[in-house]
Amino acid sequence: MNTRDSEKGRMQLRLIRIVVYAILIFLAILCLFSFYMLIINATRSNAQLQGGFALLPRGNFLINFKNAWTDASINIPRGMLNSFIIAALTAVLTTYFSALTAYGIHVYNFKLKNAAFLFIMAVMMIPSQVSAVGFIQMMYKFHLTNNYLPLILPGIAAPIVFFYMKQYLESVLPMEMVEAARMDGSGEFRTFNRIVLPIMKPAIAVQMIFSFVQSWNNYFIPALLLDKAEMKTVPIMIAQLRSADYSKFDMGKVYMFILLAILPVLIVYIILSKSIIKGVTAGSVKG
Repeated sequence: MNTRDSEKGRMQLRLIRIVVYAILIFLAILCLFSFYMLIINATRSNAQLQGGFALLPRGNFLINFKNAWTDASINIPRGMLNSFIIAALTAVLTTYFSALTAYGIHVYNFKLKNAAFLFIMAVMMIPSQVSAVGFIQMMYKFHLTNNYLPLILPGIAAPIVFFYMKQYLESVLPMEMVEAARMDGSGEFRTFNRIVLPIMKPAIAVQMIFSFVQSWNNYFIPALLLDKAEMKTVPIMIAQLRSADYSKFDMGKVYMFILLAILPVLIVYIILSKSIIKGVTAGSVKG
């Protein structure tokens, strides 16, 4: 009877495993299908795209690439460089200062520590669109339009990233390590930069990916602050292409531009992906 029950249990586990794998494969195909169709559409001409849906690639990839890359109305190489500069600097500043703030809240005990933490969490609840109008007016008043500083420096204040970093520090950073560094004569910034930051590499990699993608895809604020052609970012240029005159509208060129626009994001993800799984899981498990 025990053998029969054991065999039945193994069969049930095997069936559950098959069902789980089938669901995961289906979800993976569902997620990758839109990317696959983007690549397919980037190989089709405008006339072929207007003809309807197709699953197989065509032969217009190089033509669409040339038309998009050399478009006279927009400068795609400059737009991608602009977006990369903004996104890369934002990602670095966001992760570094959020980690530094989380370290200060986690390590130091001071009178208003809980109040400071609650204030940061309250700021996290405020949608960015609520403060956008006042922010834009301030930037116009300070003559900071067509300038990248308003798009980069606000990334220093990132409550969501701070919260993640704090949870991660609580999991991986024992206070004994900080105390030992202090006893050895290490200054606070030296301790943070030489000891704490290397420990936080997985969390930093995860948040750098998220911050880079968020900044790269940001359209709302840049569209309100940047009006010079040489300053525009990729999302603004995509919107500009899509709103072109119908007689000059080329969907193949638009799909190619979108494909080019997501390549830097994929490259950043591939570079930092070794740490992403470890970073996601470590912050939720107390060590």
